[in-house]
Amino acid sequence: MKIAGNWKDYRILATGDGMKLERWGDVTLLRPDPQVIWKSSSDLFSRPDIDAVYHRSDKGGGGWEVRKAFPAEWKISYGDLNFLIKPMGFKHTGLFPEQAVNWDAMRALISQAKTLSPERRIKVLNLFAYTGGATVACAKAGAEVCHVDAAKGMVERAGENARLSGINSGIRYIVDDCTKFVRREIRRGNRYDAIIMDPPSYGRGPGGEMWKIEDSLFDFAGLCAQLLSDNPLFMLINSYTTGLQPTVIDNILSLTLRGMGGQTQSFEVCLPTDEGIPLPCGASGLHTF
Repeated sequence: MKIAGNWKDYRILATGDGMKLERWGDVTLLRPDPQVIWKSSSDLFSRPDIDAVYHRSDKGGGGWEVRKAFPAEWKISYGDLNFLIKPMGFKHTGLFPEQAVNWDAMRALISQAKTLSPERRIKVLNLFAYTGGATVACAKAGAEVCHVDAAKGMVERAGENARLSGINSGIRYIVDDCTKFVRREIRRGNRYDAIIMDPPSYGRGPGGEMWKIEDSLFDFAGLCAQLLSDNPLFMLINSYTTGLQPTVIDNILSLTLRGMGGQTQSFEVCLPTDEGIPLPCGASGLHTF
């Protein structure tokens, strides 16, 4: 287990009854969380400090109930990384704060490599890259990043986050189906020193391409391994799919990268709570060379 405990602009105040109460900067949100299957010690919905609540719909999806006026979007920071937060559809806010544990690990690996070889160009491929948390972290450490996601709006938000963090160059933004992009890069002979992927449980690409993580992840990881350079740094897989255990990700990385050297570490990714218990937020596997 790894816990993202270094946040100052983000806190989980309370959990229970399928919900988590979070403070994002000065804004307090109450959102559903499928991992919270325990009972709450109090009625979270009656808390006076709530600015907005996300309610699920019996027909799928849901919507936000705004209880107090707050900005349409606002900035939070994690060290020298800055991100825009905005309540969106499907309960999202535009950032997964537990990923700070992976941002820290990747930044350390890149910084170490740059220290050992200051002139080295480190190329990172970030797939299913969403709003660019990992992209910003790696670019801030001095890497050149190719950011790929099928959703144009999320790619645009990633650019905003990069500029907020003082990054105005070194990132290539691509709106595309990740599998198609990887296959093209293999044909082109392009290579990367590090590969990050944060695939959804289920989804469709811009051309209707089907993705189901249980059927697609192993083969996709194998494709990505073909893009690694002769002197790679790391490969990271993260998943929010409930039931996809860290050992599964560990096995995928170990089998995919067999014979390439290095080692794999897989773990639950968690956030601390004010209640003193960790909130599980998915699983990650990091293979370092």
